[in-house]
Amino acid sequence: MKRATNQHTIRPSAFRVRGAVLAAGLGASVVLGAGTAFASSGTAAAAPLAASTTADSVAQQAAAQAKAADAAKKAAAKKASDAKKKAEDKKKAAKKNAASWKAPVKKYKLTASYGTGGARWAAKHSGQDFAVPIGTPVSAAHTGTVVKAGPNGAGDGPAYGNAVVIKHSNGKYSQYAHLSKVNVKIGQHVKTGQKIALSGNTGNSSGPHLHFEIRTTPNYGSALNPAAFLRSVHVSI
Repeated sequence: MKRATNQHTIRPSAFRVRGAVLAAGLGASVVLGAGTAFASSGTAAAAPLAASTTADSVAQQAAAQAKAADAAKKAAAKKASDAKKKAEDKKKAAKKNAASWKAPVKKYKLTASYGTGGARWAAKHSGQDFAVPIGTPVSAAHTGTVVKAGPNGAGDGPAYGNAVVIKHSNGKYSQYAHLSKVNVKIGQHVKTGQKIALSGNTGNSSGPHLHFEIRTTPNYGSALNPAAFLRSVHVSI
């Protein structure tokens, strides 16, 4: 009876050990499953986050490109507007210049005036003299067309030396005489302020100067008072 009791006592201990092993395995299984589940859950959460970050980056890049394109468009529009304004201003200036009159020379001294009498002229003086050094640029007093140009007073006689006559749209003519050099030809269109000759001392001249006339025809004998005419077109001499 004593031996049987010892065997009965040993068996329950073996069952306990086996149960503990099974329990430990189950626990490991549960822990492993939980870890797998956790890992799976972490990956699933990361994927939407990465997608969201990429979408934001693309949207920001698109916005930056749109902003740059808009800035470039505005810059191009401003450049075109500035160019148009510049062209319009240039056109207005040219139109204003064409409509204006100017003195034929710069830095001058007025000498013999219109209507002056004296031994130097067969009749009274027909123009206004501007005393300037030989070689001074002579400019067209107004836009017009050259109708006379050359020596012998351009056809008005040797007293004028080398001369130029320009016809203007208002029916008046301007004459420039005693020139050292003529830079224009008959039929040439000239603008206000354009150089047409160099002053000189040719013809019947007592010293270097420009003889300037305003005429009603291209020929000698139709002169008006040039100083009074220039004042009437807002040119002060």
